[in-house]
Amino acid sequence: MGGALDPAVATGRNLVREALADLAAGTRVVVGVSGGADSLALAAVTAFVADRGSLDLSAVVVDHGLQHGSDEVAARAVQQLDGLGVRAVVRRVDVGRVGGPEAAARTARREVLAASGADAVLLAHTLDDQAETVLLGLGRGSGPRSIAGMAAIDGLWRRPFLPLRRAGTEQICRAHGLTWWTDPHNSDPAFRRSRVRGEVMPLLEDVLGRGVAEALARTADQVRADGHLLDELAAQVADPLDVATLAALPPALRSRVLRRVALAAGAVGAELSSTHLAELDRLVTDWHGQQRIELPGRVSVTRVRTSGGTSLTFAATPVGG
Repeated sequence: MGGALDPAVATGRNLVREALADLAAGTRVVVGVSGGADSLALAAVTAFVADRGSLDLSAVVVDHGLQHGSDEVAARAVQQLDGLGVRAVVRRVDVGRVGGPEAAARTARREVLAASGADAVLLAHTLDDQAETVLLGLGRGSGPRSIAGMAAIDGLWRRPFLPLRRAGTEQICRAHGLTWWTDPHNSDPAFRRSRVRGEVMPLLEDVLGRGVAEALARTADQVRADGHLLDELAAQVADPLDVATLAALPPALRSRVLRRVALAAGAVGAELSSTHLAELDRLVTDWHGQQRIELPGRVSVTRVRTSGGTSLTFAATPVGG
């Protein structure tokens, strides 16, 4: 690119540089690419940053096979990545049905990216994605975790573009001469996220004024920060779970403790709802002879009397038990 650096490109590079600042030279970094504007833009600016930081960069183009011609979309993405100096492979995934098509596609995508052997995998979620995630979580009404959104760094996964609007990724692509693919599912009203994107967000902007997406993203950051503190405090509550100790805890902290122990016992986090946690809480605060509580993942919880008092026990339920 000749002339002055495009402001969107400069912003994108700075975001990626910050996201990868802790990685040493030679670290293997993989960008997950769909062929859409967000992921192509991420690959473009990451190529620049990785070259100067001597990072081992590659891309995995994920072909979900959900539309006719998806193999052609993947091939075009590889061709454009090659033009950016990013070596790429295509991985075709089989999308199951568990949790619905969106969740199943996400699971399949993450599995193939996790199997890449990378030290860090970059995902191209934007501020718009974060705002949509918060609204969808709010609609589920399953507690603070549902509106905490996505973390910029979550173990293997890194999301440098969370502060960037979707329009910025399209401008980065234009500045690099990249042609992106628009997933028809993104405008399909059969998908809840598509309706939030195409109908709810524009309505909120119209009624509440500009800046709604940014406000939702800030809310997610604040909720997530509070959640981290509560998780740290919950980790300090030792096992076994004495009922008297639990009853003395603030409700928000008690809920975190119960969730932590349930997950450690084998409960399925994605299926552990606020309803389950409320039932567990009643074993502590409103017990009137309830029998065991069954949690997803075949974990049962009972209130038992011991020589030292009363406690909760979490145990795996045998098949047929």
